[in-house]
Amino acid sequence: MAPQRFHEQFEQIQRSMPDVPLAMGPDDSAEFIYEKGYVLVRDGEDARVVEDTVRAHFTAEPDLVQDHVRRAGPQTNRSGITRIQVGDPGEGDRSGDRPVAHALRALRESEGRAGRRLVSRNHLVSIAVNSCPGDEPGPVTQAEGLNPALAEGTYDADSAIGVLVVDTGLMGDFRSSPLLAHTDGDAQIKECDDDGVLQQYVGHGTFIAGLVAAVAPNTDVVVRNSLNDAGAILESEFGEKLFEAVDAGGWPDILSLSAGTSNGRTDGLLGVEAFMRELREQRTLLVAAAGNNGSATPFWPAAYADLPDYQDVVLSVGALRGDGEFGACFSNHGPWVKVYAPGERLTSVLTGFDAPVPYIYQHSTYDACRYGFGYACTCVSPRHTGVLSEAGTSSGTKPDQVMFEGLAHWSGTSFATPLVAGLIASHMSGQQESDPRVARYKMLAANSGYAEVRGAHVPALRPSTWRPVPVLPPAPRS
Repeated sequence: MAPQRFHEQFEQIQRSMPDVPLAMGPDDSAEFIYEKGYVLVRDGEDARVVEDTVRAHFTAEPDLVQDHVRRAGPQTNRSGITRIQVGDPGEGDRSGDRPVAHALRALRESEGRAGRRLVSRNHLVSIAVNSCPGDEPGPVTQAEGLNPALAEGTYDADSAIGVLVVDTGLMGDFRSSPLLAHTDGDAQIKECDDDGVLQQYVGHGTFIAGLVAAVAPNTDVVVRNSLNDAGAILESEFGEKLFEAVDAGGWPDILSLSAGTSNGRTDGLLGVEAFMRELREQRTLLVAAAGNNGSATPFWPAAYADLPDYQDVVLSVGALRGDGEFGACFSNHGPWVKVYAPGERLTSVLTGFDAPVPYIYQHSTYDACRYGFGYACTCVSPRHTGVLSEAGTSSGTKPDQVMFEGLAHWSGTSFATPLVAGLIASHMSGQQESDPRVARYKMLAANSGYAEVRGAHVPALRPSTWRPVPVLPPAPRS
């Protein structure tokens, strides 16, 4: 992935996390964002080995300073990981971090002897890793309706399927939407800045809750605001937040997660190892987004679906384009993505329905999108300017004020994921199946839908109430 695709997302997250200097990596490309100056290790003996090895390596290298090498996290915690500082996070720019790179190299021999990973970067886990295509929620009139539309079915408190959404939280007026009558959880921490500009990815969790409720009316949906920093969180904190989410209301039937990161590896994330092990012992099914990088590189936690120990535990979801026949151009793909669902221009709830709500956000678009979108694209190469939290563009133009009547349309694997979660929940209700993992296999076995993704014939789930949207010819490239 070209580094410029990260620039705007990087700047947005850095503003929302000003005390956490970030870099793009790995050193020779920009596939993910990570914390500068620190590495992530398992606590206990691994932490001691890493700290001692890095300090010895830095002492032997005249161009490196070992004075910063120290434990920076707790000795023990439920997530089983800790941070070790290896450099000054304030040094250098965002293009990489030399001390972190050297720390990883210092452990190569030890990792070879141990036969397992001992250390990693502290990756940023995000709902929109590269923010390009940076599709914003566009206003939709109530007359246009939901897409997918509300499925037939009634709510029964005694048999409702529990769906936990770990995301950005709920809009303050969500209870005024009839669709979300059986939704609860955390409020979005801050919806707008002091100038009334909608913060980045605000409404994301509400939108997802609406998709689940539309596809599966017999659900109790709980939305947590774990990803409140522009939809992102450090890997070192991610596992703990997942534990907190399930502790708050118990392990759900289905956990819908639209965040993740690549890390250049095929063995998962250190930061969620402990959570994934505990998840494996539960009955919960994790339905996770495959990510929007247009890449075949494994994206975690979704890619756990391809690991032998987790194939029953995790279902990874990619996105279909608007006609439902082919993969969306932004969707990650590859054999680790197990099913695809519509993910372009879905329509769901962004705000409540008490009254039309004006929101200010920068909706600067251009026609020549390099991804070939037929609809107005919000990315500009080499700089992404169509973002929710910008008060103006680099050219000095003023942001737009748009009026939402409650509904919006949005695109991404973020939204294909809750459709699949909802379909599994609906199958559980309809077939009186109590085990979500069994329901997943039965539903996929009975599914006759397929689509084409990068030339591959892949399973595709299309809700019966979903309506295809027109796919226009690709925009001309400038």
